[in-house]
Amino acid sequence: MTHKDLALAYFGKKFHCSQAVLAAFAPECGLTEEQALKLGACFGSGMRKGEVCGACTGALMVLGALYGQYDKDDTESRIRANEVNDKMMERFAKVSGSYICNELLKCDVSTPEGRAYCLENNLFTEFCPDMVANAVDVLEEIISEMNEKDE
Repeated sequence: MTHKDLALAYFGKKFHCSQAVLAAFAPECGLTEEQALKLGACFGSGMRKGEVCGACTGALMVLGALYGQYDKDDTESRIRANEVNDKMMERFAKVSGSYICNELLKCDVSTPEGRAYCLENNLFTEFCPDMVANAVDVLEEIISEMNEKDE
């Protein structure tokens, strides 16, 4: 099963977009499925405030696990993490139209009215899976580029 298939399967089971993307890459990140689902649990719907799309945030968590700085003296890893972060945000916005959840959904998901609008218009079930797929596509592209760079 591909990462995209896995992410869409998690999302189809009603996990948040952030959980779906992170859990699909859990083994590569050194996480168990449970750890990934727990870590991603509070980032769906732009942290429930319509901020950065949870699918994009899940992808950023993957990139942090793979390329993030953990040694205060390792400034190269900080530069690398900043680089992949910028690529993720820019590319996700390019393919999706934005990386802000409220802009993507065209409503304020932090309000009961906004959530009702999303439910009435099937946005969580018909639009959001595309954002999960976009996040995985961009993420895999960045990981591939980083692997080529390291060779």
